[in-house]
Amino acid sequence: MPNPFNQQIIEEFRTNGGRVGGPFEGARLLLLTTTGARTGTPHTTPVAYYPDGADRVLVIASAGGSPQHPDWYRNLLAHPRVTVENGVFTYEAEALVLEGAERDDVFARAVEADPGWAEYQAKTERVIPVVALREIPVAGPPSFAASSPGEAVKLVHRAFRRELALIRQEFAASGTALGAQLRINCLTLCQGMHLHHTGEDTALFPFAAGRDPGLAPALDRLRDEHERIAALLEELRRAVSAEDADPRTVLTEVDRLTGELEAHLAHEEEILVPVLEAASASAS
Repeated sequence: MPNPFNQQIIEEFRTNGGRVGGPFEGARLLLLTTTGARTGTPHTTPVAYYPDGADRVLVIASAGGSPQHPDWYRNLLAHPRVTVENGVFTYEAEALVLEGAERDDVFARAVEADPGWAEYQAKTERVIPVVALREIPVAGPPSFAASSPGEAVKLVHRAFRRELALIRQEFAASGTALGAQLRINCLTLCQGMHLHHTGEDTALFPFAAGRDPGLAPALDRLRDEHERIAALLEELRRAVSAEDADPRTVLTEVDRLTGELEAHLAHEEEILVPVLEAASASAS
C-alpha cells in the first residue's frame, strides 16, 4: 500500500483530473503503477515527469538523493511494462532506462529546468537513473479518466490550458536563455494539439454532425478555428526551433496561441459537450 502522504496525492489526483495541491501544486505529475519485483502486486506512486514528444515522457528516480533507488524503479527493472495515469488518459507504457550520453543529456536538461535535481545527485554516490515511459499503442479509443464523453472533452481542454500556463510560468523564470527542456515542452504541446485537432476533425466532428445535422455551420467554424490555431502552432514551432531563439519572441507566440486557443476551447465546449452528453444519455 502507498504511504499515507502518497495515498492522499493519488486520491486527490484521480478526483481532480490530475490536479493536486500542496507541494506539488502546479507541477507536472503522473501516477505510475508498477508490478512489485518480489510480490508481483501492483504499486502506484505519484512521480514528477518531463514531456519528451507525443508518445513518451521522462521520469527521474531521484528518491530525494537517497542512497537507494526508489521502489518503483526497482519494480520496473523487473517488470518494464507499467501503467501511466496523466489525469486525462490511462495507458500502458514500456519503461526504458536511459544509458550513457542519452541519460546524461536528459539529466542535464532536467537540471537546467530545475537545479534541485543536481542537489539530489550531489547527495548520493549512485548515478540517478532517468527512465523514458513510451506509450504502447492499442486498438480502439483511449481510456479516459472521465465519467462521460462530454467530461472527457473538458478534461483534455483543461490539460492543454494547464500545460500552457506551466510553459508561461517557465518562461517567466527562464530569464534571457531558452533552455533545452523548455523548447521540448513547447514542441510537445504543439504535437499534442495537432493530434487532438486531427482526431476531432476526422472522428468527433463527423459524429456530432451525424447526431445533429443542424450543427454543420458551427462545426465549419470550429474547423476554421483549427486552421488558425495550426498556423499559430507552426509559428511557435519555428520560433522555438530557431538556433538563436529569443525567449521574448517565443513568449509572444505562446501568448498569441494562448489567447486564440482559450476562445476556441470555450466555443468548442459550448457546441460539443451538450451533443456528447445527450448521446451518452440516450445510449445508457
